[in-house]
Amino acid sequence: MTTASQGFTGRHMLIATCSFFAVVIGVNVIMAWFASSSWSGLVVENTYVASQEFNRKAADMKAMAASGIIGSLSLDGGRIHYDIRNRDGSPVIVDDVTANFKRPVGDHEDFHISFTKVADGQFESRHRVGSGDWIVEVISRREGKVVMHEASRLDTAGFGE
Repeated sequence: MTTASQGFTGRHMLIATCSFFAVVIGVNVIMAWFASSSWSGLVVENTYVASQEFNRKAADMKAMAASGIIGSLSLDGGRIHYDIRNRDGSPVIVDDVTANFKRPVGDHEDFHISFTKVADGQFESRHRVGSGDWIVEVISRREGKVVMHEASRLDTAGFGE
């Protein structure tokens, strides 16, 4: 004798519980993947101060962009090259160039370097840059005045550690 309708059994409860956790774990895996593969944002010490300085910094960056000065950063093993040129391709005469390498999230690998002048408009420094995403802020000065201040995102995944 078999009964077709036994109601809600232990097997049904097991299936419902396993289905619930499968959905929760699946959503968490998908969200973690999106979080790790998308723009990771920036870390600032004080978000209020950073927001108050944004408009001033944006205006400064627009003025520098309008000047036509272009900086170019390149990596070659443990060497970092920086080339700074005018709109017409001639080298920009600057006294010193510094760079801040920052990870998009966290600051445990961040570092600061000063470049050595190789020729007019050409600078070089030695520092091993770890593989992955970096935000690089380069500041060029002449007689203490900022000539160029630029920031760019750099992916060094193809360059190795």
